[in-house]
Amino acid sequence: MCVLWTLLLAVVAVAADWDRFRGPNGSGVAQAVGLPVEFGPLKNLVWKTELRPGHSSPVLSKDRIFVTAVDGEKLYTISLERATGKILWRREAPRARKESLHPFNNPASSTPAADGKNVYVFFGDYGLIGYGWDGRELWRTPLGPFHNVYGMGVSPMEVDDKVVLVADQSHDSYIAAFGKNDGRLRWKSMRPDAVSGSSVPVVYRPAGGPAQIIAPSSLRMDAYNARTGEAIWYVTGLPAEMKSQPVLDGGRVLINGYNSPENEAGRIHPVAPFEETLAKHDADRDGFISKHEAPDQRTGTYWQFLDLNADGRMDSSEWRKYQQMMLAENALLAFKLGGTGDVTASNFLWKYQRSIPQLPSVAAYHGVLYMINDGGVLTTLDPATGAVFKQARLRGVSDRYFASIVAADDKVYIASHSGVVAVLKKGGGQELLAANDLGEEIFATPAIGENSLFVRTASGLYCFGNKN
Repeated sequence: MCVLWTLLLAVVAVAADWDRFRGPNGSGVAQAVGLPVEFGPLKNLVWKTELRPGHSSPVLSKDRIFVTAVDGEKLYTISLERATGKILWRREAPRARKESLHPFNNPASSTPAADGKNVYVFFGDYGLIGYGWDGRELWRTPLGPFHNVYGMGVSPMEVDDKVVLVADQSHDSYIAAFGKNDGRLRWKSMRPDAVSGSSVPVVYRPAGGPAQIIAPSSLRMDAYNARTGEAIWYVTGLPAEMKSQPVLDGGRVLINGYNSPENEAGRIHPVAPFEETLAKHDADRDGFISKHEAPDQRTGTYWQFLDLNADGRMDSSEWRKYQQMMLAENALLAFKLGGTGDVTASNFLWKYQRSIPQLPSVAAYHGVLYMINDGGVLTTLDPATGAVFKQARLRGVSDRYFASIVAADDKVYIASHSGVVAVLKKGGGQELLAANDLGEEIFATPAIGENSLFVRTASGLYCFGNKN
């Protein structure tokens, strides 16, 4: 029976690709049937493969799965056989440096992108690398060093003949496109207002025009011409740090962002002007504000996020960004797609501001928008109007969430940090079908195949499917 199941999976699995972070165009939604509701190490397990640590999510392309991992001091790209979980090849990446990381980050956090012929990976400690299907290195493009206070966690994406990467950091942020065949720079656009983030773009293909790359950053979201890198239109009003990614739904783009508890609606407290702060607190009269001259506890608490060039003091430019950062409200926002220039006023649709997540991205599925915040509060909304269907703590318990929501086969899957994968029936009512405890931490977002669910945990990669 197990052999027959494996053969069947091998035949149908190639029909559905999940070829980048959060699958088709980053939506978190797949066309799939027969996905399991209940699963675990002893139930509906097709296979499990032990893996070294890594927070990258699995991607599925044809008969392969790709992930990245760190083993001691070495960084790896790993290719697995989709039907069996067998490791087909493992390639070590160069490691030019070891950048500092947030405790919840990992040197192998970035999810690969694959196109059925090649796979493209990014490591913050090196840059971009392209591999062929057989594991042969096609090219390598060193990038950085980077200056992201959390460490780099953004994932590459492929658009037509290019691999696109956003490098938002404390300074010198940019978005760039590289040739898929040679890794050479095709274009690069600076993002002067952006600070450290990890939001992965999505692609909008308007009728009669070039593909557009929609990329959120601090305080604004730009749509870039995929051919040239030129910014076509943008909207403002976003929070100062963007880690979640946008999703497209019915001519709308939906994006959530969270900066800090002090950016909650109703709690905004403006930062005093730089000149006023200097007059009161610049004890050594050098024209800068050093940490020991911080005017209040808030400035000292957020110092590592404010001293953008890490020189131990803040100048007027850094202070201005601090002011902008603390005025921006946490929010889930909806805008119409398209236009030219600043379309904030004309394209704005609605805003919602309760229980906004910092990391997990939303998913729009069958007329319902699903949003889980970092503490486990699930909100279901109407994506057209922002009207709330329901808001409640998922499973009725407190948990942490780093993985994003995925959906298919009339089911919604939400993986918690503690290792519980909740399965909900589609719809705004948040009907819980099962809570599957895998017993180990989950950082990665699950991937969905034709009739199977792939979940990466701290120890390895699981493939689940209905075996009964």
